[in-house]
Amino acid sequence: MPERKHSEEIEIKLRVQDVEALGSRLRRLRARKIAPRTHESNTLYDTPRHDLRRRGQLIRLRIEQAASSLTERRPMQDAAAVLTYKGPPVISRNARKAGRNSNLRSHFKIKDEFEVSVTQADNMASILRALRLRPVFRYEKFRTTYALPDVRGLKVELDETPVGIYLELEGTVAGIDRAARLLGYARKDYMTDTYGSLYLAACRRRGRKPGDMLFPPTKKLR
Repeated sequence: MPERKHSEEIEIKLRVQDVEALGSRLRRLRARKIAPRTHESNTLYDTPRHDLRRRGQLIRLRIEQAASSLTERRPMQDAAAVLTYKGPPVISRNARKAGRNSNLRSHFKIKDEFEVSVTQADNMASILRALRLRPVFRYEKFRTTYALPDVRGLKVELDETPVGIYLELEGTVAGIDRAARLLGYARKDYMTDTYGSLYLAACRRRGRKPGDMLFPPTKKLR
């Protein structure tokens, strides 16, 4: 049986202005690398009328490959993948108990998430197409994942993307707030944007027609 996971995802993004300074701070905090630098190739699927996007839903097929072994793009037919469904923004049960719904809605991205590991990405892509879902957006990033010894259950994910470098903090509200403070950020720095929206904003600033958010081929050979 494929592995299936459901959770309520609570996360934020933080823009990284100085990668070297961030690395020094992670070392001072004794951050532990729990996943090496990994290349992610992501494809979002939707109906021809973009019904999922209008409802705030997402279907994503992700292929991962260790950056250290990345010499060429992995053929989809040979690749394992992760299929993800994300629902529209929700108010966390913990948030309701804390009575801070409006504050959390504005500062945190909170969604229901289901994930399943699949052994053949091409077969899963064929299933999605048979269900009248089509690829609508592709994006890449390199991700390195850390854990902080003083903040349990929190993932610190350093993402290198074609439109900049970001941290994603995923965990509990209290854990995210604590980790952000330790890393030198405040709530005013929190971002709930998707990488798609960040890419579209970058295209508008640069006067470019949007397409897919991909690295130039030479980037993936480093």
